[in-house]
Amino acid sequence: MQTFRSELEKLFPDQETVFHHLVKYLFSPSNQAWGQITGFYEAYLAKAEERIGFQIRVFEPKQTPFTAVMKQITSCTQKHRLILPQSDEVTLRNETSKSILVASLSRKYYEEIDWMYGRRRRQSTGIAVYQASHEGKQHSGDNSHNMKAWMDIYLLSTSDVLVTSSMSTFGYVAAGIAGVKPWIVMIPDPYHPRGADEPACERAINLEPCFHFPPWFAYPDPPGTGGLVGRCEDVSWGLKLVGGHKTRR
Repeated sequence: MQTFRSELEKLFPDQETVFHHLVKYLFSPSNQAWGQITGFYEAYLAKAEERIGFQIRVFEPKQTPFTAVMKQITSCTQKHRLILPQSDEVTLRNETSKSILVASLSRKYYEEIDWMYGRRRRQSTGIAVYQASHEGKQHSGDNSHNMKAWMDIYLLSTSDVLVTSSMSTFGYVAAGIAGVKPWIVMIPDPYHPRGADEPACERAINLEPCFHFPPWFAYPDPPGTGGLVGRCEDVSWGLKLVGGHKTRR
């Protein structure tokens, strides 16, 4: 194990950026996808002084009310005002132009965020809200659908600030490519309810994704990892590379 660890340390001396380097190397869009990505970026996002990405994934939309998800999102964005000002406080004094990208299968979240921060004040602020696609539901095996998803991931990766969804590998990849530690919104889950006192979102400790289904023998601490692996922010039973960071038990 020590020999293996030594080799990994040679490959990845900075334990904060392991996934960032891997995903930048391994995930490359096709020429067709890249054309769509650059076209949308140049048309809508490139000129903004700040780009904010929302990645909203709801796995059980019929059992997870839209209002409950939006409550989590707005609670997160209003508490951590570096993400967005409260919508009622957006005034003419806000001189920074911002492009907000909403990546979601549903158009409802785009429409709500656009109403909160864009449409009502478009003439008096530099905030604009965009959505590149809204497929309604996931279409496994559909290459056209997959290309739109890839487009969303790469567009999100151009963000200066990222707000992603709990348990979403889509969000993990976008943050990894971006090299930006995301704010992870805890999307209400009917099968794994969270306590009322738990925060609406948490800042990821690093860029590493969460392994949702680790082997049983990895609990409570994976043997031989020397503190390099710990619990995820968004999945209580998941594990991730944590380096020297402390995570919840």
